[in-house]
Amino acid sequence: MLRLRSSARLLRKLCEASRPLVRGEVQRVPPPLPTMTRRLSGAASAARSTSLLHPLPGLDLPPCLPDQLARLPTRITTLPNGVRVASEDVPGPTACVGVFVASGSIHESPESTGATHLLEKLAFKDTAHRSHMQIVQEVEATGGNVGASASREQMVYSYDTLKAYIPQAVEVLLDSVRNPLFVQDEVDRQLALTREEVHAVQKNPEKFLQEVLNLVGYEGAIANPLIAPEEALGIINADIIRKFYHENFTADRVVLAASGVDHQQLLDVAEPLLSDWHKGSPMETPKSTYTGGDFRHKAESDMTHVALAFEVPGGWLKERDATIMTVIQTLMGGGGSFSSGGPGKGMHSRLYLRVLTKYHDVQSFSAFSNVYDSTGLFGIYLTTPPDFVAKAVDVAVQELIAIATPGQVTEVELTRAKNSTISSVLMNLESRVIVAEDIGRQLLTYGSRKPIDHFLQCMEELTLDDITAFAKMLLSSQPTMASYGDVDKVPPYEFVSKRFQRFR
Repeated sequence: MLRLRSSARLLRKLCEASRPLVRGEVQRVPPPLPTMTRRLSGAASAARSTSLLHPLPGLDLPPCLPDQLARLPTRITTLPNGVRVASEDVPGPTACVGVFVASGSIHESPESTGATHLLEKLAFKDTAHRSHMQIVQEVEATGGNVGASASREQMVYSYDTLKAYIPQAVEVLLDSVRNPLFVQDEVDRQLALTREEVHAVQKNPEKFLQEVLNLVGYEGAIANPLIAPEEALGIINADIIRKFYHENFTADRVVLAASGVDHQQLLDVAEPLLSDWHKGSPMETPKSTYTGGDFRHKAESDMTHVALAFEVPGGWLKERDATIMTVIQTLMGGGGSFSSGGPGKGMHSRLYLRVLTKYHDVQSFSAFSNVYDSTGLFGIYLTTPPDFVAKAVDVAVQELIAIATPGQVTEVELTRAKNSTISSVLMNLESRVIVAEDIGRQLLTYGSRKPIDHFLQCMEELTLDDITAFAKMLLSSQPTMASYGDVDKVPPYEFVSKRFQRFR
């Protein structure tokens, strides 16, 4: 109540001060203090006599930053049991630390199908030393964020927080990865959630087809499902998950990577927690063979969705080819028929200019890639009404052939694509989370962390001939097709395959 009265009194004074003078009324203004008057007049005089076209006298300017700041080196230490600890210190108040494991669905057997998917769902649950609630409370107390993601070849657990809390973050992170209990009640809860997730994926055409492409296009380990199939969910239990975990989460397949952390500080905290992690037996990478193929899922849908892909032989391990593929993906671009983007958002990519602005029946049309260590897929994903799908597939074939045809891509297009790719890479590396992930994944794939300049130089040196040669090699493989919706009007696989016969 006092606050309201004082506010009302202040409002009245402001109103009185701002009301217009009545005729004949004299406004009372308190005389200025003599000292204040002299100070103001002196400052005004100095301001009038000082030019801003020249440096202010007596003001020392800091040196300008160089055009390019060198990144701090990535330091790597391998512990006696094989665990690799790597970090790159970055100025600033925040940091990210992650555990990267060379374990994924390619390592599953028929008996353990779905284990990788469940391990992702069971991350940061009960451990030998903490309950799930305690983990949540400790993470929240540091203002941090934790997460886990599974892929066909790797598992990632991450924790980003303020630098001051890195010791606590490392301890919680390693406890969660090293000492999970896999309590059956919790496994049952996650199985129920996973069933709901599987049903949701089956109603999401893009996610569904991206998963199916791997099952159809490969024989061997890559064809193992990453999203646990329903029949596997009826079999898998805590014992199966625990067995898969102990066989694959071994010291020689683990990297602890951090961004924004002093390396010695990270070692001091992590080494005592990692030194007794058991080392596994030597493991051969499971084999996969690309075959190509066709899959059609008939479903009630207003739109028909088609993914057309080809093999990227060598995957990430063929660095130069992987770099060319990344630039081609930017070059082709694409997206949805409606976009709030503009220059810099892919609106000048080939698929936007040559397809989306020309064919208004197309809802989406974009280039995509799924790349693994030694193989991968690259292609076009499209969504159209069923009556237009045959024409849309024909356009996709034409666009892929155009990339492999000399003279079809211009120097201006290539330069734009290279600059856009370089910009995207450098902007992503401003994130500590992405830097930590880049360190961890490169160590698992290459055994070292290659400097960013290595990849940027490779992009700068790319020519139109490189683009054409790579595209020809890409299209020489058998296509992999997957479609969803009214698939009866999708062109036959044999017909599409023959369109690329010239490259074989």
